[in-house]
Order: sequence, then structure tokens, then C-alpha cells
Amino acid sequence: MRLLIAPLQYDNLSRISVRHNEFDSTMPSRMKQIIGSRWAPELNCWHIPYTSEAWGSLKSIFKECEIVKAEGATSLYRTPKPESGPPVGTSLNVEEPRPPLSPLPNGKGTAITPHAEIAYPANAISVNLFPLDKALLCLYVPPELVPEHLSVVKSMHGRRWEPQWKVWTVPYTKLTLRFLQKYFDARTLQWAFTPSDEIPERLDAPMPERKPQPTVVPARYEAAVVALEQMLTLKRYSWRTIKSYKNSLRLFIMHYNDTKPSQITRKQINSYILKLIQDKHITESYQNQIACAIKIFYCEVANQSEKVEGLVQAKKPQKIPQVLTEAEVTRLLKSVENLKHRCILMLIYSAGLRLGELTKLRLTDIQADEHRIFVRDGKGKKDRCTILAGKTEMLLRSYLACYRPVHWLFEGADGCAYSDRSVQAIFTKAKERSKINPLSTVHTLRHSFATHLLEKGVDLRYIQDLLGHESSKTTEIYTHITKKSWDKIKSPLDDLEI
Repeated sequence: MRLLIAPLQYDNLSRISVRHNEFDSTMPSRMKQIIGSRWAPELNCWHIPYTSEAWGSLKSIFKECEIVKAEGATSLYRTPKPESGPPVGTSLNVEEPRPPLSPLPNGKGTAITPHAEIAYPANAISVNLFPLDKALLCLYVPPELVPEHLSVVKSMHGRRWEPQWKVWTVPYTKLTLRFLQKYFDARTLQWAFTPSDEIPERLDAPMPERKPQPTVVPARYEAAVVALEQMLTLKRYSWRTIKSYKNSLRLFIMHYNDTKPSQITRKQINSYILKLIQDKHITESYQNQIACAIKIFYCEVANQSEKVEGLVQAKKPQKIPQVLTEAEVTRLLKSVENLKHRCILMLIYSAGLRLGELTKLRLTDIQADEHRIFVRDGKGKKDRCTILAGKTEMLLRSYLACYRPVHWLFEGADGCAYSDRSVQAIFTKAKERSKINPLSTVHTLRHSFATHLLEKGVDLRYIQDLLGHESSKTTEIYTHITKKSWDKIKSPLDDLEI
């Protein structure tokens, strides 16, 4: 953490202002250890006496921090400079206090900013270099312009609010400059400098810190799990399926840890699954996953297929998927201000994409001339084509002109493909803002796409091709949801004379 200090005149007293460049929950308790320290809410900073004792205490308590003088800030005032002369004390090497800064546009005090000598205009958004990091710009939005422009600022790539400075920071890149030029009128922005032509297209994102993976306790006969993994890899199963089957088999053989997997009987297999159902109340899908993992192991690895012949599979419940109405989809999409985020949700709904299919889209997969999208390696490793809506195409053109992705259609901060979790977070926030069905998920947009097509009279066979369903029976589930021709159905109660 870095502490930024500057001389301060507060109630005709010589003080030292102290700010920190990142959040630290221990900051209040540590500052209170310095005799005479105070918190100034109107200045949004801590301040301590301008004495050698307070200065020594500050350096001692924050000895692990870098203490620097705020660049461009010489003296901050709450009241006019007293006539008693310069502040006393020799421990802090600072310049002579200067006249008070210009008041904030709202007239409520002094602008406490990274560029303390700049008086921000009241009718324009000020753009400056951020002194703590020259790779960032800082945007000061006057209170009068917040209602009109705050949503646009929040949709900028890499934006971050700096509460101690009351400014937004954004990457100093060509992408940011294009965004400012596209979404802000030239009269709305006031530049405190001339942007350089040598800035990068985008900043190199730091490598994300990988969370430590939970330690897997190996089974006594872990070789059986390794053999299953090798077999599934040869069959080219997906990594998610391999991971699930490995975990299921490992828990199974650990349940009978003193018995070799080849010596486990059919009765013990049934007893294990029955125990999970009764004690842990596992779902039908998880029960079938366990049964499949055990069955593949004994059929393909242990060559004991007779042991699992006719292994019971749970009957799956026939559930109708959640579907949004057209009005709910409209509210959902209108609630998203961010250009990139809106493109993502519109593309999922307009083309009936799965979550994984969207994040794996490449620039070359958008075939605008043919008004279609090429979906590679979908579920079941099947390729297909789906439609590209006209409104989605127009929005995509604006997105591509502004963000200019290199390989993937939607790139993450590190330049790799956008993560599934990020898309889910976008949908969750939009769902809360638009107050649509709280049980809906990203996949609900795909169900809604199919249902709305069916209601508009599109043949079920075409919908099956657009969704990439192998069997028409899978697509027929949407016939149970659609309200098509419901107005022609009359309840027999209406014919009763009651």
C-alpha cells in the first residue's frame, strides 16, 4: 500500500493530509494510534499534526508502506491561509503553502484530486493522466452531469472508481480513446493534456492469481481411477465428463477401500447407490452419472461387463424448462447499458446459443454476408449454423468498431476467451435490474428463443436444426410451453350455466 501525503491547513492549524491508494480495513485503527490524528469527511482524508512526533509515528506504524508526496499537490485548505507565516516543523520536506485551490463546481469546498492544482469545470467531464499510474486516465464527472453520463462511464472497459480521489480511472489506451470519442460529445470532454499516438491498443492484463485447487485424497486403489481416465481420454470425452466420472468412481471405490475394485460385487454396487439416495438424497442426474462411471469402468477397463449388466438407471423427471415472455426479454436487454454486455445477451437470445458456444465464438464465425453464425464444436462435438439477427448484426458492428477484438469475438481482460462465469454475472445483474423471473438463467434465453420461434409459426424441424438437437423429441418439449392456438381452446367450465 502507498500513502500519499501533502501539507494541509485545517481550521487555521498546520496539518499533514494522509491518503491511501487501496482499501485497507486496518487503516482507521492504525491512524488512531497517532496522537492528534483526525478524519476529515469533507476532504475524504486523514490528517495528523505537522510535527516531528506525528511524522515519526506515521513512519513507524506504516513502516511496510511507501510514503510519497502526492504529485501535483502542494497544500490543501479548508480555511484561508493564516497570516502567522509558514507551518512549523522540519521533518517533512514540502514546499511553501500556495493559495487555496479553486472551489468545486458545486461551491461546497476544495477539489481534492490527483491534480490538486486543476479546477475542474462544472459543465464538462475532465480527462487527466492519473498521477499514481501513468497507464491510467482519470475522469472527473461533475455532480450536474452524473445523471446523464454515469451509466456510460460505468460501461467503459477497465473502469474503476477511486473514492479517495472522487474520480473514475480507465486504461490509457486507444480502445478508451475510441470509446470516449464515440459516446461523448466533444463539448462534454475537457482534456487537460494531448493524448499521445504511442499508447498501446489495450493494456496487458496481469496474469490472474490461480486459486489453490483442493487437495484430492487418493483412494487406496487409485490406479483404477487413472485407468478410467486413460480410457475416457482415448474415447475423446470432454474434460468435464472425465472429471465428473473420475470423482464418482473414486468415491465409490473409497467406500469399499479394503476391497479391490475387481472384487466388488453387484450387490455392493446397488447397496452403495441406495445408501446415497437414502442418506444424501442425491438427484436422479447424479445417480445416473455415478451409474455411468461405474458401468464404463467395469465394461471398458476391468472387463467385467456381466457385473453391471442391467444396472438400474433412475427415471428422470419430465420438467418443462423456464421460458421468458417477449416483454421480459425486452426489459432484460434494455436494462443493460454496457455495449459489450448487451451484445452478449442479444447474441445468446437471437441465435439460441448455449453458454459455452457463445464464449468460444471467433471473429471468423460471424458470417454477416450470409446473416448466419457458425457454431463450432457444440454439444456432442457437433458443428451447426444458426441465424444472425439484423439488430444483433448492427450492434455487433458498433462493438467491433470500438473494442476491436483480435481472435475471440468476446475477449476477457487477458485477451483470452470470455469466461462463462463473467457471462453468468452479466445475466444475473441484468435479471435483478429488470425484475424478470428470478429462476431464469443464461440458458433460459435459449429456451425462450425456441419457444418464441414456435409461437411465430416456424416449423419444428427448422428449430431443431438451429438448436443443434440430434433428436426431434428433444425439440418437441417446447410444444408443451408455447401458447400458440391457446385462444382457440375453450374450457368446458365456460359452457356450464352457473
